Amino acid sequence: MTTFLVTGGAGFIGSHVCDRLLAEGHRVVAVDDLSTGHIANLMEARSYGKAFTFFNMDVRAEGLLPLFERYRPEVVVHLAAQAGVRPSLADPVHDASVNVMGFLNVMECAVRTGVRKVVYAASGGTMYGEPKRLPVKETAPGRPISPYGISKRVALDYLAYYERFRGIDWTALALANVYGPRQDPSGEAGVVGIFATKMLAGEAPTIFGDGNQTRDFVFIDDTVHAIALAVEHGSGRLVNVGTGIETSVNRLYEMLAALTGFAGQPSYGPLPPGELRRISLDPSLAAEVLGWKPWTHLEDGLGETVAYLKGV
Repeated sequence: MTTFLVTGGAGFIGSHVCDRLLAEGHRVVAVDDLSTGHIANLMEARSYGKAFTFFNMDVRAEGLLPLFERYRPEVVVHLAAQAGVRPSLADPVHDASVNVMGFLNVMECAVRTGVRKVVYAASGGTMYGEPKRLPVKETAPGRPISPYGISKRVALDYLAYYERFRGIDWTALALANVYGPRQDPSGEAGVVGIFATKMLAGEAPTIFGDGNQTRDFVFIDDTVHAIALAVEHGSGRLVNVGTGIETSVNRLYEMLAALTGFAGQPSYGPLPPGELRRISLDPSLAAEVLGWKPWTHLEDGLGETVAYLKGV
């Protein structure tokens, strides 16, 4: 039985990771300050009894080290973050405080307690910037245009440092736009959750810009599988977790309208600063080093997400 520490464990992705690890028979310690995570997401994890422990804690807190010392995790899955482009533009200092200083606190705790592997959630949708070629490969030069993208990108250099001088193995996963059950409809990044929730309530979602901007949508189950594989594979590598397929916001709207039965028209607003026009991630390296490929078609994943929202 391996002991895992999952930061951001009560969040959308983190709670699913906890469920997967517990189902595999591991011990899981989840840390989350509940600024965006929800205790309700941990209902399944809590059913595993003593195999699961939750702490309401900020990753920047001094109390993180005693927690590491008590449980001695072998693997850390670092998902906790200030995860929004617009908030980072409004307050880049707070973004760096959580995404850089919080990350460094986790890494220092890992060093001091003998953690063997860190799986880090990077942001494939922001840290490459506006790519010249699509789908973008991991070797593309990083030109992030938001503080959020910058903070997620700089962690890669820190990971290389910790590997070279502190002996910690790592794999960084550049996640595309992850969607699925438990996605917070109030979160900036959760366009699928936002659109579907409004449509089910009979309200018109707002499309920012002309709606022709594209994103790479990857289903939560596929994402969690990549994270699980990264525990033993992809050492010292940045690996894209996406589909390589561009889907426009307008197309996403049409698909969700069909699934929810929404017959109205969207409202439109100005495109916020820091938003990319186009992005999709080349998943070929993930197939090579992780043995991972996306397998959930967008139509199927959206259908499962809408079904979940109807039952909430």
